[in-house]
Amino acid sequence: MSKVLIGSILISGLLISGFIFNRKENVTWLVQSIDTMKYSRDLSLNKLNDPSFNKVIDSQIADIKKTGATHVAIATPYDDQFLPMLKSWVEAARIHGLNVWFRGNFAGWEGWFGYESITGEQHLDKTKRFILNNAVLFADGDIFTACPECENGGPGDPRWTGDVTGFRNFLISQYRIARESFEQINKKVISNLFSMNYDVASLVMDKETTTALDGVVTIDHYVKDADLLVEDINNIRKKSGGQVMLGEFGAPIENIHGKMSQDDQADWIRTALDKLKTENVIIGINYWVNTGGSTGLWHDDGREKPAAGVIKTFYSGQ
Repeated sequence: MSKVLIGSILISGLLISGFIFNRKENVTWLVQSIDTMKYSRDLSLNKLNDPSFNKVIDSQIADIKKTGATHVAIATPYDDQFLPMLKSWVEAARIHGLNVWFRGNFAGWEGWFGYESITGEQHLDKTKRFILNNAVLFADGDIFTACPECENGGPGDPRWTGDVTGFRNFLISQYRIARESFEQINKKVISNLFSMNYDVASLVMDKETTTALDGVVTIDHYVKDADLLVEDINNIRKKSGGQVMLGEFGAPIENIHGKMSQDDQADWIRTALDKLKTENVIIGINYWVNTGGSTGLWHDDGREKPAAGVIKTFYSGQ
């Protein structure tokens, strides 16, 4: 696999967010992540004061590490109330030698857990304060997404509001604030991976905006087959002039893929990952989700599905 070129010629790594992100050995993609949203976000309030949940966290992180993942995606909200839960997930990731892809948000952006709505300006201010006040959470090589699928909250989806320019400017401001904040705390954290719906990316991520985000477009994308996935990624690459990160990817989602057996799921994922690897169209991937959803790699009781073995094959560079 050829090295990714963003902004300059590099030999051993990827330039994202102004620093070289080095390739680890025996990997297929620079970022190989598995998402924990169904537990790290959806249960974050309910389990906030449940010490026994730490065993669940550790078990899930341990399973993710065994796949050859470089990162674990944690979706716990960034608000102060949730910091104890977020710290538990991050600490488990460190124990097992994983970097973290922070894919939470402030609960008010989408109204999670009854939080009051916040504005774009409030979000920017909260982002800065969250990073500066919680330097201990972050490690070099982590990824921080301030606002995953930003179109789902705040001022609204630019496809419906018509404010494409405003949405672009908000993403650029988010990146600037996060980048400057990480520089202040002296942490080399990637902060330009703004996951968004494919159709939103097609609308928003022109070449000027992509350049302002240091040449990366991150899409959360679920499609019926591997050929369409590659076609869509190539369309984004051509339109934006940037590289593509898959912020969410997985199967099956019934209204897209239909019903699948566990073996069908494994076969579908194998075909898709093989196509992505062969065509060399992405720089990284976050599989959604580890457990708790139809696309899960493990049953809720921790039993491994065949699909987890497929992920391990590709993540370990085999």
